[in-house]
Amino acid sequence: MSYYRAAVCAALCFFSASVPAFGQDVTLSSPDGAIEVSGDLLGFDGEFYRVETQFGELTVDGSGVRCDGPGCPSLSDFVAEITLSGSSTMAEVLLPALIEGFALRNGFQTAREQLDPRQFEYTLSREGHVAGRFAFHVSNTDEGFADVLANQADIVMALREIREAEHLLASEAGLGDMSLSNRGRVLALDAMVPVVAPSNPVRRISLPQLADIYAGKITNWQELGGADAPISTHLPVAGAGLAQAVEDKLLSPAGLTLANTIRRHDRGSTLVRTVATDPFAIGIASFAETGQTRMLTLTGTCGFSLSAARRSIKTEDYPLTAPMFLYLPAHRLPRIARDFLTYVRGPAAQIVIRRAGFVDQAPEYIPMRMQGERLSNAIKSAGDDIPLGELKRMISGLDGLQRLTTSFRFEAGSSRPDAQSRNNIDLIARELEAGVYDGKRMVFVGFSDGEGPAEGNRAIALKRAESVRRAVERAAETANLDRITIETAAYGEALPIACDDSAWGRQANRRVEVWVR
Repeated sequence: MSYYRAAVCAALCFFSASVPAFGQDVTLSSPDGAIEVSGDLLGFDGEFYRVETQFGELTVDGSGVRCDGPGCPSLSDFVAEITLSGSSTMAEVLLPALIEGFALRNGFQTAREQLDPRQFEYTLSREGHVAGRFAFHVSNTDEGFADVLANQADIVMALREIREAEHLLASEAGLGDMSLSNRGRVLALDAMVPVVAPSNPVRRISLPQLADIYAGKITNWQELGGADAPISTHLPVAGAGLAQAVEDKLLSPAGLTLANTIRRHDRGSTLVRTVATDPFAIGIASFAETGQTRMLTLTGTCGFSLSAARRSIKTEDYPLTAPMFLYLPAHRLPRIARDFLTYVRGPAAQIVIRRAGFVDQAPEYIPMRMQGERLSNAIKSAGDDIPLGELKRMISGLDGLQRLTTSFRFEAGSSRPDAQSRNNIDLIARELEAGVYDGKRMVFVGFSDGEGPAEGNRAIALKRAESVRRAVERAAETANLDRITIETAAYGEALPIACDDSAWGRQANRRVEVWVR
């Protein structure tokens, strides 16, 4: 914790962090000399100094102090330095595309320099003056978190949510709570997709079957309706976020662990090239990087099918979604970095994300007439618990509204929204603040799985819908909510997306949708 005398609070803004000192000695003093702070300079963003002092790490407004000492930076020649480390999928395509888009929009010229096979940097300049450098360490999600913990990077590029062990290490290192929504931002959306060679006759697979393959319980294609041949399994390297997401989202819910016969690849492009040329191989790849392979459709015993597509990933109807995160430091970033982070949340960046082959977060409307497959599933599932009258009530309640692609789902065994949904709460809140839905009617609609009595499921679904609504309203601090009609409704298990015969299917069915007119 940071400690400081009240007399200097007006001059100094401070945050706590146990970061090892690696800078040079500096002394910051007010113009009249009444306030003076000495320590090791940890960083300077062009506006604020970060100094390790006897009171902890302090962040000091540079406009109100004079800097003396060998570590003092040049104020006139300042160049912002931002280091990103982690996922190769994000570093090789997505982030460079966004930096280019940001530079074009803001009048910067860019120059890329490849420093070695795993490091490159972008220099942004305007009228011959270098404004900033974005340095990239291309590795995997594990190494990205390790670099930030070691103070060797500012931002983590991650293909999975921060794990509990990393969260604890970050807290112990004085980096604060990295699980907060303002620390872990969803940059774009991706999905884990099972892929095979185009010549492989198998076209569908259930999530339990996929988990059994990677746990080594299913080893022959004949068990899936294919040829009598052994299955060759492929995944990214163990430290890659996508591979870890496979463990967290596919294996763990079934109580399984990965087999030791899986072939690993340090690049997604290498994985898909290998699978595309082997008729007996199966891999789990990024939706944005499937190459010449063919994606398998996910299915279940009830006959429902789910394919990975832009809209099914954006709505999280596809069960193996994989948000792409930027995890940010507790300290203040340079102005150009803050401007970049604002840009990547805006509409112009969403176009760049989509053109780069990833799934953007811009909300889209899905009219009722395009709900045919979901309504067909609802009719198939109707029975004693869901009579025809309940389906009519649902259709009547949603008549004239359109579904937003922004949905909310929950962590397994919890009422807490998952990582993508926490990001969606902020997204909807920002749009409410901007007046996007002024004069409209917005309904938060809860759905459930089919486990348990129908009446109880409707009550649970309504409770979740009300919880999400309250979270959105709290986050929309500056919105005038009197300009919009906000309601909640619940239809329980009346509109299933997936089969209820697995934990994955039940989790997909437990959701809150947003319908707008």
